[in-house]
Amino acid sequence: MTDDEGKMVKAVARTEAADEAAQIEGLIAESRYKDALAQCARSYSGPLGRLCTALTGSPAEAEELVQETLLAAYDGFPGFRFEGSIRAWLFGIARRICGRHNEMKNRRQARLRLVHDTGRGADAGELAIERERAVRARNALALLKPSEREAVVLRYDAGMSFREVAVACGVDEAAARKRVSRALIRLRESLADV
Repeated sequence: MTDDEGKMVKAVARTEAADEAAQIEGLIAESRYKDALAQCARSYSGPLGRLCTALTGSPAEAEELVQETLLAAYDGFPGFRFEGSIRAWLFGIARRICGRHNEMKNRRQARLRLVHDTGRGADAGELAIERERAVRARNALALLKPSEREAVVLRYDAGMSFREVAVACGVDEAAARKRVSRALIRLRESLADV
């Protein structure tokens, strides 16, 4: 594929995404919340799942959190103010739900952590290397401030623009850019040490 073809494909994808968002916002404006919810599920459940997986580290938990996000969105449709994109709004809901989930999970684990993990047997080949990389990446993300971690995950894993990250995090665009920049610097430092 040439650069021009690649740009054309991206432009078409952006147009389709904008059309989907406009359709959902139209359904919300018409108070057709069930239809809006169904369209949100079709359009955004995959990206929301990836975000929740990145924030929780568990695909199984992410599925449940996506469902919680969509239910919370349904409850919030009457109050949707059309100030940002529906996508950013949904990702903001998911971010808050994942944050609460992680907080509760950490409290539960702190109470249950009575025996130290004694280590695991070594896996062979590529699977072991891939697991090690994943662990290093999760550990590096865990070292970030929660606000920076959320911003960098929204920007790079969810593919959101800085404007959308700002809406999802409840800050202005300059603050979103700064959070992502600081997070990238810290990630590079922590991954370089390993």
